[in-house]
Amino acid sequence: MRMVSKEEFVHLFDRFALLICQPDVKQRIVDAVNHKQDAVAITTAIQEEIFSEIGIDPQFGLACLGKINMTYESDQDLMIRFYEFVAKEEMACEEGELGLDRFAERLTMQQNLQEQQLEMLKYMRNFHMDDQSAILEKIHQQLNKANFETGASVLTVEQMQDVVRRRVSPLFQPR
Repeated sequence: MRMVSKEEFVHLFDRFALLICQPDVKQRIVDAVNHKQDAVAITTAIQEEIFSEIGIDPQFGLACLGKINMTYESDQDLMIRFYEFVAKEEMACEEGELGLDRFAERLTMQQNLQEQQLEMLKYMRNFHMDDQSAILEKIHQQLNKANFETGASVLTVEQMQDVVRRRVSPLFQPR
């Protein structure tokens, strides 16, 4: 069976990235959401339009897009581009669903969380590898317990020190 070429996929990804940032396209997604349509239906329609522009049957192109992981799994560069494309699509849909203000607020919260995570990881470097593993295990437990809420992915300096103390002193009993 024929497959969309790597070059055609790259064109799709580049063109989609360009279009999805345009105010009229963003408004198209918002309008669809306001009319109780699924934002993904609009991004899919945009993908179909791009496939048509380059002479590929849209349904065939979408079918190939669904198989890109299997067909091009060994092409690391294309897979990275594909996941960037998927992330851009998710962001565009989320922006359309949340609205500009709530979306901006969410991005700010996400950026703050990433900064906290980075600071935590920098601080963790001060510990021995076994202690780092214990800290990461604590985060894993915390995430599971919190049903993977994003805020559960950060430990304070005190919490990390507590994990290390408990590891070093197994007789240490929690209060």
